[in-house]
Amino acid sequence: MASATPGKTASTPRELTIRGIILGGVITLVFTAANVYLGLKVGLTFATSIPAAVISMAILRRVRGSSIQENNIVQTIASAAGTLAAIIFVLPGLIIVGWWQNFPYWTTLAICIIGGALGVMYTVPLRRALVTKSDLPYPEGVAAAEVLKVGSRAGAESDKASLRTIILGSVVSAGFGILAKLKVVSDGLSTATRIGSGAIGGSLSLSLSLIGIGHLVGLAVGIAMFVGLVIGWGVLVPVMSWGKAGAGTSISDLVDTTFTHDVRFVGAGTMAVAAIWALVKIVGPIIGGIKDAAVSARARRAGQSVDLQEQDLPMSMVGGWIVVSLVPIAALLWMFLGQTHLQDARAGTIIATVLFTVVIGAVVAAICGYMAGLIGSSNSPISGVGILVTLLLSLLMVILHGAGGDPQRIKELVAYTLFATAIIFAIATISNDNLQDLKTGQLVGATPWKQQVSLVIGVVFGALVIAPVLDLLNKAFGFIGAPGVGANALPAPQAGLISALAQGVFGGKLDWGKVGLGIAIGVVIIIIDEVLRRTNTNRSLPPLAVGMGIYLPMDLTAMIAVGAVLGTIHSRWADRQSDPERAKRLGVLMATGLIVGDSLWGVAYAAIVVASGKDEPMAVVGEGFMGWANALGVIVFVAVLVWMYNTVRRRSHDALGLSSPDSDH
Repeated sequence: MASATPGKTASTPRELTIRGIILGGVITLVFTAANVYLGLKVGLTFATSIPAAVISMAILRRVRGSSIQENNIVQTIASAAGTLAAIIFVLPGLIIVGWWQNFPYWTTLAICIIGGALGVMYTVPLRRALVTKSDLPYPEGVAAAEVLKVGSRAGAESDKASLRTIILGSVVSAGFGILAKLKVVSDGLSTATRIGSGAIGGSLSLSLSLIGIGHLVGLAVGIAMFVGLVIGWGVLVPVMSWGKAGAGTSISDLVDTTFTHDVRFVGAGTMAVAAIWALVKIVGPIIGGIKDAAVSARARRAGQSVDLQEQDLPMSMVGGWIVVSLVPIAALLWMFLGQTHLQDARAGTIIATVLFTVVIGAVVAAICGYMAGLIGSSNSPISGVGILVTLLLSLLMVILHGAGGDPQRIKELVAYTLFATAIIFAIATISNDNLQDLKTGQLVGATPWKQQVSLVIGVVFGALVIAPVLDLLNKAFGFIGAPGVGANALPAPQAGLISALAQGVFGGKLDWGKVGLGIAIGVVIIIIDEVLRRTNTNRSLPPLAVGMGIYLPMDLTAMIAVGAVLGTIHSRWADRQSDPERAKRLGVLMATGLIVGDSLWGVAYAAIVVASGKDEPMAVVGEGFMGWANALGVIVFVAVLVWMYNTVRRRSHDALGLSSPDSDH
């Protein structure tokens, strides 16, 4: 491996280049704008790292001297910016509560850049603990690495099966997505029914990308999420909706309302205690990682050779950046409070908020990094972190200023809480992506400090486009719940929920019993998990995954669990083959392809929606075809999965010169 000493780095492949930064910036502008729109419309954003990697390889392959590491930098920049778009889960709340009428450009830009860059710095010492010395699966990070590896070896005869597998998975996944948007097949099923005086419901997303995620995360996480699903939808929804299913009540609306306003808060409580427990367990490795990073930095300053993969940003720079960032944070808070009647305690409020940001920022960075390692950044319940931060900061403000009072005072406290939460949420969103990118970098031989610089660059690119896009959408549509909005207002579901939460705390209307119930459930799950780990090293019940199973909608959780089962079946079949590793690798590449195709189609469809101005611009059939679409959706979905897994098995044998799979499958 090339030396890290000055004067010898010329022998290393191109990595952090001007052309890579420019390409990453261009991709960022498009993907971030699409994510902002989709997040406000449906409450979900898509992962941008894999589509960015595919686009980067297609372009840089035509340029002399490009490398897998350079492509990795492009996807790192684009993924950081795409993830930062999740700031829309908080910021529109200031419009919804009536504090802002538009998004001040420089203020919004500052929140995104300061919070996002802090998120990068907080994750630098976490890399060794949660990436290099961790067995977390990082499904999307691994998938992105496989895309880069296969693309870089596309000309090799021995890797044609790998390339064909990932392309096939991508085409099939995108093809199913296209059929779903044509409304020829359904991309999801849902039902709800009365049970006594309550209700129960079920839903299933026919998403091939979720199957891919499940295949990659493994059985333990899949089972844990399914346990959470059973607790949330099989127990809590019927119990918490009991007595509300009266005559004329829409059962499906009752189920949705119960889940959103009751069960999700239980899930947030479970996630909170599980996240704290996970943090306690990784404190030792984190401290060790900080020490290792400091030792590496000293060795580099002394002129010693250090492996490229061990070169993080110096801890002195990281610490200095964090300290210096406190000044603009305090300035932003000072200016915001100047618009309120809370100025009598302005200094104390700002000091408390800044200290809260430093401490909680570090905590959420570790939690979000852990969640991304568990199930991938696009499926991490990042809005749950926003809920927890809002709860904690609201309580801090209640301690300082009290609850209740006239409506204007409550409005000011809610607005300040949302404003400060947005800064911490920017830390959370970037942390949710950074470690995943660093996992990809580890697998392709990237230099960590160059990726960390790229992540900051990605934050800046994303911040530049988020503010104007938000303002454009606010002027064009507005957000549901905001004063004076029209019929076409965007739902902004997470921002609405978080705003309602803050209003509930300051207005004294929040049901703390639900959060407490979630904490109690989390404690029980932690005990079960520890018992399983100590009595059988091959068994576990990850508490955070259970909490996510309660918090996330059933359609996402159920299909991830199905994918985990299918992935386990494939892995056990592969163990019986003459080349188990190759058979497993083709399965990983197939799962990667399913994620890639869905991600690329998500980008394309977002562009079509924005360009057309229609909610369903591709629909070729009406609502009357829905029954057939549901049936066809299930049939096509199952047939595709059976065919895909059989194709992978056949290719595993073809690569070894065997005629057919073993008969003992």
